[in-house]
Amino acid sequence: MGRPTKTKNQKKERAAAQHRSQEEYSSVPHSFVFHRGHVGKNLQQLILDVRRVMEPYTATNLKMRKKNNLKDFVAVAGPLGVTHFLIFTKTPATINLKLFRLPGGPTLTFRVIQYSLIKDVVSSLKRHRMHEQQFTHHPLLVLNNFGLQGMHIKVMATMFQNMFPSINVHRVNLNAIKRCVLISYEPDSQTLEFRHYSLKVVPVGMSKGLKKFLQEKFPNMSRLQDISELLVKDVALSESEAEQDGSHNITELPQAYAGRGNMKSEQSAVRLTEIGPRMRLQLVKVEEGLGQGNVLYHHFIHKSEEEIQEALVRKEKKLQLKVERRHKQDADVDRKKEQREAHRKKSLEGIKKKKKPAEGSDSDAEDPGLQEDQIADEPSDDDTEYYRQEVGEEPDEDLFPQSTKRKRGLGQSIKPRKRYKHSHSTGDQNPPPVGKISKVKHRKIPRPRQGRQPRDSPGLRGQQQDTRQQGRSSSAKRKQAQRSGQCHAKQQHGSRLQGARKQGRPGLPRKQVPKRKGAFRKQRRSGKKGPV
Repeated sequence: MGRPTKTKNQKKERAAAQHRSQEEYSSVPHSFVFHRGHVGKNLQQLILDVRRVMEPYTATNLKMRKKNNLKDFVAVAGPLGVTHFLIFTKTPATINLKLFRLPGGPTLTFRVIQYSLIKDVVSSLKRHRMHEQQFTHHPLLVLNNFGLQGMHIKVMATMFQNMFPSINVHRVNLNAIKRCVLISYEPDSQTLEFRHYSLKVVPVGMSKGLKKFLQEKFPNMSRLQDISELLVKDVALSESEAEQDGSHNITELPQAYAGRGNMKSEQSAVRLTEIGPRMRLQLVKVEEGLGQGNVLYHHFIHKSEEEIQEALVRKEKKLQLKVERRHKQDADVDRKKEQREAHRKKSLEGIKKKKKPAEGSDSDAEDPGLQEDQIADEPSDDDTEYYRQEVGEEPDEDLFPQSTKRKRGLGQSIKPRKRYKHSHSTGDQNPPPVGKISKVKHRKIPRPRQGRQPRDSPGLRGQQQDTRQQGRSSSAKRKQAQRSGQCHAKQQHGSRLQGARKQGRPGLPRKQVPKRKGAFRKQRRSGKKGPV
């Protein structure tokens, strides 16, 4: 078995270091930088640049939607340990910056008079110093001219100091200070100048050529005749590098600083290079709470004590009315909840009452089906009885035909019988013999509904024979009438043609058609009938 990669003491030290780092991270202030409403591309880029300044204790990739409001951010800020909001808003006239101190305020509103982005500042420099390692540590905050008298000035100073982590001068690590934020207050114009710098420490007490040789790449000595010229003369130095150091930026280092020649207890010069962004701000007002409290200071509006007291009274009434409405809404919600509960109980009681009669009957008993003496097609008298109750009269026999159906026994067949067509004419009293029954091929005559009798009864047999004989006699009379009607029609047509010729009207003689069997059918199809 191989040796473990970490010993027991190393694991304990690693765990203790992680615990300390978590405590330090949670104890420092954190911030959200975002905008509200519609803003342009330049202002969006300014928001990203301000996030760059506030790193590493800010949400660099914070995303927001149009439907998000301030309450959403406040609800999220508590679990994440966020202490400050920097909110940019844009109006047709100005750009505003609001600083919120969570959770109870105050709120500072600034007007952004001018601003420059990082790309604008860096492009104006001949040689800039900005790299990713500078943003792994928080910047050093420097306040200028904030010792003046005035409540609003003290509030601004306290707000800016709490936005950045505090520094213990006895325990600070100089190598962790790579950037600097300068906020300067100008009493004459009552504006703030916001600057962001990159910090560099260089040793002093030697020639600039030697410092360049020690700090950076080896210089180009193609134009030099001797090595001494590099140590004596200033060769290939830019204007920024040729800047003279003085007492304003030279100090003695208490610790060794990163870079060649920056030793402990040695003289070194601190140089600042602006990396942006740059803003000029003007304080507009100071409010209590998160933008909804009393106005403590306003730059443009000045009120007397009486006006302030009246505003406070109006606000107290408004808050009291809001509380009363809230209590009323809660009471209405409770009342509706009780009504719903009572209605539910009442409905359940009604359902139980309906179920009790059903439980009394044996619902699980098996259906015995039809009895032997019960006929399946037996109609019920429900429709007839309902008609009597509603109309008050006896129904006709044909109104409910099912009631007149013949009752069929269990052993009888349900195959339909063959029916013969017959006529209602009763003129012929001598029917033909019963044995010679033929089907009549003529127009169907509706048959009236009559009550059926048993098939084996002698009365039904006699009635069927009389009906067949009447049908044969009526058909013979109909054929004879059709023949006589056709001859009479032809004679009338011929007389009309002769009359037309006498009067001088053009006409053609009708062709004489021989009499045959098809002529009667054609005359019948045309719909003309002779006299009977």
